[in-house]
Amino acid sequence: MEIRTLQYFLMVAREENITRAAEQLHIGQPTLSRQLMQLEDEVGQQLLIRGKRKVELTEAGMLLRRRAEEIISLVDKTEKELWSDQEELSGQINIGAGQFSAVDIMLPKVISSFSKAHPLVTYDIYTGNADLVKERLDQGLLDFGILVEPVEIEKYDFIRLPYKETWGLVVSKNNPLSRKKYITSQDLIGTPLALPNRTAVQSEFTSWYHDDYNKLQIIASGNFITNMISLIEADICCGISVQGAFNQHAMNTICIVPLYPELSTGTVIVWKKHQSMSALMQQFVKEINNALNE
Repeated sequence: MEIRTLQYFLMVAREENITRAAEQLHIGQPTLSRQLMQLEDEVGQQLLIRGKRKVELTEAGMLLRRRAEEIISLVDKTEKELWSDQEELSGQINIGAGQFSAVDIMLPKVISSFSKAHPLVTYDIYTGNADLVKERLDQGLLDFGILVEPVEIEKYDFIRLPYKETWGLVVSKNNPLSRKKYITSQDLIGTPLALPNRTAVQSEFTSWYHDDYNKLQIIASGNFITNMISLIEADICCGISVQGAFNQHAMNTICIVPLYPELSTGTVIVWKKHQSMSALMQQFVKEINNALNE
């Protein structure tokens, strides 16, 4: 399975039309059709449903599309890393992170100073929760991940960041709970809740709650507080979030009230252990350490 053939397949998947895809690729339609048929023979499954006006993907085609996008992204990343090993650093640094204070505080500072020293370097920022970021790190699609604990970091090298994330209840200002100084476990009984869908975070919240967890009325979950804002604004439920994530979505209609006793977690920046780090990655790690030591 050649990279070029995967690129052809992805173009057809995007255009949903073989003729238009061939024009974009600057090749003849018969050549493209032949390449696609050879690809189907190679994988032993039909990938495309060829209609009169539109080409659609089969289930096998949708799976190949996801994997092909990952492969092409990894190839591009590898090429940029090889270029970055030249005397003047260049290439792309791929960073995954959630929505919290450490990202707002540290990342602009590090990128600003690093860009001044290495102006040819570019940055790709992927937003996702810790599970999604770790998955892309493991696949080699990200160089670094900035994560809120708890997180299993045994297979990563890491730098612990001096930023603490405090958890609170995100609530509509029409809700009486918005007028409290802090939220106790008793306040949450009978309150419809939206929780982060990370199992590790839910376990931390369970430990904080102490009481019978089954008493809680959990009606929704999501990977970001953003997904819950409309529900919270309408006072359908309240959300559990770190303060840093709420800061990015502050509105006049909602607020965050801290939990009591305080529930807080640390943050780390991680990268894969036992990998051959490019010169670009090595220099970026040094920049992070320099920024934290200032």
